[in-house]
Amino acid sequence: MAGPERIRVTVVHAAPPVPFLRELAVPAGTSLRQAIERSGLLDQHPHWRIEALAVGVWGRARALEQLLADGDRVEIYRPLTCDPRQARRDRAGD
Repeated sequence: MAGPERIRVTVVHAAPPVPFLRELAVPAGTSLRQAIERSGLLDQHPHWRIEALAVGVWGRARALEQLLADGDRVEIYRPLTCDPRQARRDRAGD
């Protein structure tokens, strides 16, 4: 009898000084939330609340309940430090 199907996902967070990258083999039907919890990232940042994180898959914002597919890249986004539109205006000299 075969076991439950497993998929491979990667959880990433580009935080200085060392980016977080963890590859996981998880059961099919795993949500974004479950992958983040299993990755160990929250253990490194115990003050974070998972509900407050901006997360996505392959550069597109997604809900924590989003189910993952094989090969998905789960991304935890850092908050913006400035308004990108204002930064462009400042660079252009407006």
